[in-house]
Amino acid sequence: MDSDGTQDARGTHASPVPRPAGSPDVPTAPAVPSLPTRAPAVPPPPTHAPGVPPRPTVADWLDEPRPQARPGIWRFGYRLPKAARTAQRLAPVTVVGVLVPLVAALILWSLWRRGSLPYQWALLRLFTPDDWWWGGTPASPKGMRGAEARVVYDGVFFAVLVYAMGRLGSWGDIVRHLVTRREQPARALIAALGALVTLSFVFPSAFPGVGWDALPVVDPLFSLVVLITGGYDVFTSALTTDALYALITLLVLWPFARIGGWWSLARTWLAARGRVAADRAPQPAPDEPRARWPELRRAGQHEAADVLTAEVLAGRMNDVDCARVEHAWKQARSQARQAAFTDAVLRQGAAALTHPSGARDLPGRGARHDLLVGQVRIGRWASGDRTPLAYGGVGAALGPETLGTSLLVVGPSGAGKTRHVIAPVVESLALQALTGRCAVVAVCAAGTPLGPDSAFDVVVRVGNPRSVHDLDPYAESDDPDEAAAFLAEALAGDLDTVDAQRAATALAQLLGPYRAAYGEFPSLPVLRELLEGEPTVLAALREALADERHTAMRRELDARVRQNGTPADPAPVLADRLALLDRPVFADFFGAGDDTIRPFSLRAVAHHPLRVRIDLPEHGHEEASRLITRLVLAQFAAVARDGDRAHFAGLVLDDATGTVTTESVRRIQRLRSQNAGVVLALRTVADVPETLHGPLYGAVGCRMALAGVTTWDGSRFASAWGTEWVETRDVAKHTVFADQPMTRAIHALRKLVTGKAVTTEAVTVRQVERERWSASELAHGVPPGHAVLSLTTVRGDHAPPLLLELGEERAARGH
Repeated sequence: MDSDGTQDARGTHASPVPRPAGSPDVPTAPAVPSLPTRAPAVPPPPTHAPGVPPRPTVADWLDEPRPQARPGIWRFGYRLPKAARTAQRLAPVTVVGVLVPLVAALILWSLWRRGSLPYQWALLRLFTPDDWWWGGTPASPKGMRGAEARVVYDGVFFAVLVYAMGRLGSWGDIVRHLVTRREQPARALIAALGALVTLSFVFPSAFPGVGWDALPVVDPLFSLVVLITGGYDVFTSALTTDALYALITLLVLWPFARIGGWWSLARTWLAARGRVAADRAPQPAPDEPRARWPELRRAGQHEAADVLTAEVLAGRMNDVDCARVEHAWKQARSQARQAAFTDAVLRQGAAALTHPSGARDLPGRGARHDLLVGQVRIGRWASGDRTPLAYGGVGAALGPETLGTSLLVVGPSGAGKTRHVIAPVVESLALQALTGRCAVVAVCAAGTPLGPDSAFDVVVRVGNPRSVHDLDPYAESDDPDEAAAFLAEALAGDLDTVDAQRAATALAQLLGPYRAAYGEFPSLPVLRELLEGEPTVLAALREALADERHTAMRRELDARVRQNGTPADPAPVLADRLALLDRPVFADFFGAGDDTIRPFSLRAVAHHPLRVRIDLPEHGHEEASRLITRLVLAQFAAVARDGDRAHFAGLVLDDATGTVTTESVRRIQRLRSQNAGVVLALRTVADVPETLHGPLYGAVGCRMALAGVTTWDGSRFASAWGTEWVETRDVAKHTVFADQPMTRAIHALRKLVTGKAVTTEAVTVRQVERERWSASELAHGVPPGHAVLSLTTVRGDHAPPLLLELGEERAARGH
């Protein structure tokens, strides 16, 4: 790091070409080309009140609150969705279904209170005697009065009437629609209001000014107690009366507590009060917005904070500048380099601490980004019964915290893997590289739209004579065994006939002596001749090792010569695979060209926040492209362990066909703890050996199945996502057989009118374990332009597999 806090990639094989800084555009404004570095951006349309100076968009973006959210939720100004945004309005049929039973219930209750119902006459005569035997013994029976029995009967009829009205009017659906879908604490407040209204009908005397009659709840319970105990003596104690009143109140409040979620809300509040204040992330004070750089002011850097505040308010800083300066300040504090940071800010202002390439933005953007949290928006979570309330209808995003567990994307050609997933991820990692927090390597076929050449520091066009950079097949390694492991994985990693360990040993027996003799590793054409056992090449190598200090290397070379021609010798197979890269189109690559092509070592991404794109050969070299992709993946997994790297390293493979091997799966599993991740895109899981399907799905933490996958591919996702417990409701209808002649006649008349026999329903509610997404649902139930995505963060937080609408609300270019 230089004195001003900037990093330089010179001295490595990377040699990125410095480029002029991009236009300092604000996050939501279109890109304005050819603007000077310190020139203000084009102001947004005036949205402020007259007489009040407008606030730049970047300042509003900085001050936007970003609460901690679940994995995959877009946090750019995110708020938890209200039920009013997701809930549908009540249909007119539903409203009629509520009003008709209510009107019918009022009419029936009015007739009942008047004694006008036919069945009521006969039942009331039963309770006419003053004393009616209720219990006890024949010697001392318990008596009850006819008035008390009628009160109990009124209460029973009222309860049956309310239950029937609730079933006919679908009160449960209405309550779930209007109350339970709301977030806390609004849901609890609505339930409390309903409880107060109900209590005013149960105990009208306790509410002053209420003039209506009490519901038949309290009196029937008191009369039932009198009937059971045999008299009013039980109410001589005030404690008994108060206990009965308390019991009635609890019975009224209990359903509203269940509906309003009072217990869960109370547990949440208690947990919030018991949380340690030190565990909370420090937030700026309300009177000190983020655009005024409060962290610098708290550290005493008031001059630097004033300069940055003026740059923000003048519109000379974009989102990349803000994120870069914030990250540089954190690094300066951790490395005790506050003085160098302050000096750079005071001298250069918004252009301080820029990327080694000098770029401050990408030439054009096709996705929406929030660089303060490192997220890129790829779509929107679809609302539905399977989608939790926190996810339904909100934006879906990816970031380093999820990409650090690696991402597997499976979808047929044309499903949108590159357009909706790979391109936004590469763009996001490239923007984060400009802030110093990331290094990205994108491997794709030539012509894949992952961004212009000016958006990358290094562009390696393998097989293209116009390429400026070459790919180092040994990743600038000094260890022959490590270099042999790279090549063995690339050449024989996908073969079942050659053992990977034996292949690496055979290559190390040649690479070690050659480096000891000539001070460098051989080019690929020379290595091919060594593997083929060319006598003149082997003799020249042995002659170069004549010195006594090369005794161990001569022994290695002799062991390799003795194995030539044996049935278990892997050298012929390795030479045949190496011949794929020893073609005229690759004559100037892999270390065999002149000095006009600068070699690039993948090891540079472990030390610098570089943006690298590797274009694979044109059509006709598919097998060579897969070999190069395996080589890049092996080198990336090895260099990810190098050094004390603070930035995230991401490898994006637009086509991972033939790349997944037994060794690569092991390497992917280890990346999670090394602040690195891989994005693998496949057309079908069949491009991976069947024995590696399970290990591959277990190695990655994020899995995405796009629309159009086959049932065979869907079965792999269904197995990886597992099962969950769901509640099922089985309804069985049984025919009612009547015993009485009158009842049979009524049933026959009803069947004649309706055409259906009289039945009764038996409802069974069970907890069963079912697949989260079945193979058939993934193959036939995912609409076009959608995908099912599950996420896992490096900390272990999970997001279940949910339906995702890809490409929703894509931002315009320059955003």
